[in-house]
Amino acid sequence: MKRVRCPKCDHYIIFDETKYEEGQSLVFICDECKKQFSIRIGASKLNAIRKEEKIDEQENKDSFGSIVVVENAFAYKQVLPLKEGDNVIGRRNKGMNIEVPIETNDPNMDRKHCTINVKRNKQGKLLYTLRDNGSLCGTFVMNELVGDREQVRIEDGAILTLGATTVILRAAEERQ
Repeated sequence: MKRVRCPKCDHYIIFDETKYEEGQSLVFICDECKKQFSIRIGASKLNAIRKEEKIDEQENKDSFGSIVVVENAFAYKQVLPLKEGDNVIGRRNKGMNIEVPIETNDPNMDRKHCTINVKRNKQGKLLYTLRDNGSLCGTFVMNELVGDREQVRIEDGAILTLGATTVILRAAEERQ
C-alpha cells in the first residue's frame, strides 16, 4: 500500500500500487476537500515512495536524538529528529510551524501536544525533559499521566503516548 498527499489539504490517500504499471496515470479525488488531482507512476516515484517508508532509525545519529512514531491506524512509521532546546511535538497541520510535526489523522493529538527539551549537563551528557502543553487527552510516559505544568525526565527507549499515537524516544549516541 502506498500513499499520496492531496495538494490542497495535505490529506493522505492510500492506494495499492501493485495494481498499476509504470507510466500509468492515476486520478484521485480527496475525501476531505473533494479536490481532483492526478499523478503519473514512474520507476523513480515508486522507488521514492518505497524509500520513504523504509526509514533508518540511525539516520539522525548526529542530531540530538529522535522520536520514532510507531505505525498505527492513523499514520505510518516516522523518525523525526530532535534539536537542542525546546522541541514542540504535535499533529502536523498546514500552516503551523512546530519543530516536530507528526503526520497523523489522530483526532486525539493536539497541534502542540507536548514539548521535549534537550540540553547538556555539566558533564556534556544529553538530558531529555518532557512536559505536556495542556493537551486535551494528556501525555503519558510509560502509561503514567504527565501532570499539568509537570516536567518529567525521560531516557532512551521511553514510550510516550500522545492521544492514540505511540512515540518512542531514541537518544543520541554519546560522543567520546
